[in-house]
Amino acid sequence: MGETTVKSLDDRTTPSPPIVADGRFARLRARVPRRPTIWFEIALIAVSYWVYSLIRNAVPEQKTQALQNADWILRAEESLGLAFEHAVNHAVNSVTWLIVSMNYYYATLHFVVTIGVLVWLYRWQPGRYAAFRTVLFATTGVALVGYYLYPLAPPRLMTGQGFIDTVLVHETWGSMASGNLKHVSNQYAAMPSMHIGWSLWCGVTIFLLAKAPWAKILGLLYPTVTLVVIVATANHFWLDAVGGVICLAFGFLVSYFWYGSRPHRLPKLVEPAVTVARGGPRPTPEGGEHGDRGAGEDTDAERPVGSRR
Repeated sequence: MGETTVKSLDDRTTPSPPIVADGRFARLRARVPRRPTIWFEIALIAVSYWVYSLIRNAVPEQKTQALQNADWILRAEESLGLAFEHAVNHAVNSVTWLIVSMNYYYATLHFVVTIGVLVWLYRWQPGRYAAFRTVLFATTGVALVGYYLYPLAPPRLMTGQGFIDTVLVHETWGSMASGNLKHVSNQYAAMPSMHIGWSLWCGVTIFLLAKAPWAKILGLLYPTVTLVVIVATANHFWLDAVGGVICLAFGFLVSYFWYGSRPHRLPKLVEPAVTVARGGPRPTPEGGEHGDRGAGEDTDAERPVGSRR
């Protein structure tokens, strides 16, 4: 039976699920890593983010319920002895250069780093790109369910709790729900935190795939710093971050069940898929068609008359 081959970085060839002309295994085709197409990926990401923003902002803004949920979250954290958001918010706000930097961090790196990691995967890890992209998309998709089912006000919008909206106080931009942007953005979509979901996706991806120790360290630091930023700017409770982690775990499960492997275990490089008819010759690592013979072995027709094996 014919089968495609997938070549890894060290040029070893690993068999991938068989693809046959009669269609018996056609359902597996989507699960075989394929070489991504640049324009398709750009269009897919752009349209997906547009749909995500549209749906997220179209979720009814249930202010009363969102504030009640925020009070419940704060009380739950207080019962655990871990309601540290107010102290962090005020402490960091007292250092102007630091809180201003965090405002811009919150506004920019959420997009810049995520896009950067996607480009890195596309360029240098094409065999794993689709699986990791699936993780990101599934994570974001399930977050929309959270926004709809559990409207939640961020700490800075709570009344009577003394949280500081650092974007307004320091007249910077860094929140889609502060200033003029609050009229076009859902202010009560704080649970789960996709700043944590996306930054942790970036961090885990870099940690699993990067070879340089310094890159792995940066991968771990990025979501850690992001957690400090979202708390210091009063945009999220730390429990919102837990929600982001749960969404990311769901994303990895979706990718695992679709591709039948953890994303980082897939081959780094892929060759174009080849459909082979049942019983036909299968490609060898060198690209020839020699059936089950090893590379370089001569056929009877090619062997000189009278020669011996």
